[in-house]
Amino acid sequence: MLKVGIVGLPNVGKSTLFNAITRTRKAEAANYPFCTIEPNVGIVEVPDERLPILAHLVHTEKIVPAAIEFIDIAGLVKGACQGEGLGNQFLDHIRKVNAIVQVVRCFENPDILHTMGTVDPLRDIDIIHTELLLADLQSLEKQADYWAKKAKSSEKEAVAMHHLIQQLQAHLNNGQPARSFAVSEEEAARMKMLGVLTQKPILYVCNVSESDWQTGTENHPYISAVQEFLQTDPNAAFCVLSAQLEAALSELSQEEAREYLSTFPIKDSGVNMLIQTAYRQLRLASYFTAGEKEARTWTFRQGMKAPECAGIIHTDFQRGFIKAEVVSYHDFVENGGWIGAREKGKVRLEGKEYVFQEGDIALFKFNVTA
Repeated sequence: MLKVGIVGLPNVGKSTLFNAITRTRKAEAANYPFCTIEPNVGIVEVPDERLPILAHLVHTEKIVPAAIEFIDIAGLVKGACQGEGLGNQFLDHIRKVNAIVQVVRCFENPDILHTMGTVDPLRDIDIIHTELLLADLQSLEKQADYWAKKAKSSEKEAVAMHHLIQQLQAHLNNGQPARSFAVSEEEAARMKMLGVLTQKPILYVCNVSESDWQTGTENHPYISAVQEFLQTDPNAAFCVLSAQLEAALSELSQEEAREYLSTFPIKDSGVNMLIQTAYRQLRLASYFTAGEKEARTWTFRQGMKAPECAGIIHTDFQRGFIKAEVVSYHDFVENGGWIGAREKGKVRLEGKEYVFQEGDIALFKFNVTA
């Protein structure tokens, strides 16, 4: 399951957003730093209006949507890489997630303390960026010593690893995150072994007040500043929401929430936009399985081939992969399900080299011998 860590400076709205996303009150949202110490974890279903339609066509009542695990991590302060605040715990928790969502405070409220004294989203972004960068440099320094010793024996892999680390160190010392460091396919595999934090995909969430969401955020000065900053980091993404509003919506039924949102310039929930942006940023897509037992969404990375997608369901499916029956969502619905799609020749038999597409519906054929 995809793991996303929610990070940010203290009192920027992380825990409020976490509670709204997960529709729980697991995270304490209080007006003082470090009210979150141990990370809170919540599972969030990924909304997909196609699932009920598929369930109807295959005559099943069981719907299983994709899910994301959100982790509310303690607020970070300057000096975290040296152990300031809860820095050590913060960095340890963030190593375990697939992607980072940084909540950036873009609202003024004298009743909510800001640990830096003023609201400045670019400064806040820079603080966390710098702490992650310094943590990476510390980690790479230790790894460089290890690989340098192994490279003395002229071991090919050790030499390559040491060279890669030296190049990456130079890149980071220029203030650039690892996610903007260009690598070959071979080097990409080595990069995973290094476990650098700044390589993780990052999504900045501009947290505005409910009143700003009500009036519109098109010319919001803080958001404009974040947008301009993102031009220097094209591998990052951002979205805008109001954690305060999302918290209120989480207390309502879906029908009541839709009615309430109808009074706002933006009709969709910020949480839905957050999930959609996260999918795009991580280059994720969805395929479906649909039968009498259930209609289910499976999340895969764009570019994955049929056996890898089969392995998402179970490793045996990948190990014993033979073929996959595949039909697009459009053709499946247009022809009334499996029978009609087969009759019209819309169901294709794909092999190991087939690259799965967003919205594919699949039935895998596999054989595993003991």
